[in-house]
Amino acid sequence: MSRPRPRTIAIGALAVLLAASPFIPHGGDDNGAMRPSGDQRYGALVPADTAPLGKVTPELQAEIDRVLAQGEAAGRVPVTQSPDTLAARLIRCADFDGQRYCLHTGWTESTQSEVQARMATAARAVAARPSGRTTTGDLDELATLRQLARMSPTARAAEEREELTQAARSVAKVWLLRHDIEGVDIPQSVLDEHPEALADTSSARTTSSSSSTPSPSATATATPTKSRPKRFKDYPQRDTVLNPKQVAEQQRTYWCGPTTMQMITWGWKHKDLGQAHWADKLHTTSQGTGISDMVRVINDNTGWDRKDHAGAYIVLDISDYGFKKWEKLLMRHVTDYRAPVVLHPILLKKYYPYLDDDASGHFQAGRGYDRRGDKSNLIGYFEPWNQQRFDPSEPYIARVQWRSAYKSYRANEAHFQHNIGV
Repeated sequence: MSRPRPRTIAIGALAVLLAASPFIPHGGDDNGAMRPSGDQRYGALVPADTAPLGKVTPELQAEIDRVLAQGEAAGRVPVTQSPDTLAARLIRCADFDGQRYCLHTGWTESTQSEVQARMATAARAVAARPSGRTTTGDLDELATLRQLARMSPTARAAEEREELTQAARSVAKVWLLRHDIEGVDIPQSVLDEHPEALADTSSARTTSSSSSTPSPSATATATPTKSRPKRFKDYPQRDTVLNPKQVAEQQRTYWCGPTTMQMITWGWKHKDLGQAHWADKLHTTSQGTGISDMVRVINDNTGWDRKDHAGAYIVLDISDYGFKKWEKLLMRHVTDYRAPVVLHPILLKKYYPYLDDDASGHFQAGRGYDRRGDKSNLIGYFEPWNQQRFDPSEPYIARVQWRSAYKSYRANEAHFQHNIGV
């Protein structure tokens, strides 16, 4: 048999390329399309919409141990030290498969020194703040640092190990969000190491989704792909999760975290376990609740973290998010994941006109959106704070709120941590 000539091979290769060209992703952001294109192939591996908690690989465990060793070397940290010193010794970051996680802050694209500086600056601002300002239960930056400093090195290391372990197990979720919302390519190595990040090509996703799954018979002969990325017009004009009758106002001034958790878990369990129950689970003190604990408790006590909902909840730094990305993230969570968001704003009157006074950092249960065309878009959320409960002279604040989505975005951006639970 004669061997094919080089010219014949070249023509054949060109024909194959031309035939495949309709499947090659094209650039451009068509009406807010999420990039990169969902049609992007990763060999025979297809990224899922989201991912549950995965396993800690040896490489991830080595990074956890490295960060903990730094803490052990720092030893006991005097609580009387300056915010800058406290932040430098207590806020450390890990590199988990190419994504950065900083203790007590979350997943971020900022450097460790930037996160430490941001924490110290905010702590100094709290220290200089006049007494008497309304606080609703968010654990502020100065309280966070001092709380950590008061712990013994052994107790602090145990808490940090738990936080870092859960973060390491959620790295696949981080990559998928970066891919779908921020347009970051996922390395092949990440998909190889984290099967929880792969789409299930044997059955369709049970919720509304951007995935397109071939039939089982097709998977044997064709490389599975995802459909094109969703655009704003692909989403319904308005959508919600959580039952508006399953709400409560916080019973203590520092229980916005437990009350937000009460409403989020009520929506999953269809049973109200009360705020005191969740205050205990969240390790809430009179100084408030930390957002990393909010995420931990959702993952440990509900099914919102399943792969057919939001996947593993994470604390995500949104300081580099514009308003459009913020909206995409909310719509994806509500419509595709059918799951609530842990909003983490600062309560200021310029963002929330129902307030009688400016207040502290805060938690709310994000649960809907309404895109209104020429009018400003709205965000739906459950508000645990009712100022009238603690001062009868102040106006009542309702639990179910529909307010400006842009102002909510600005309120979350204005919080010193710039993060939310998703």
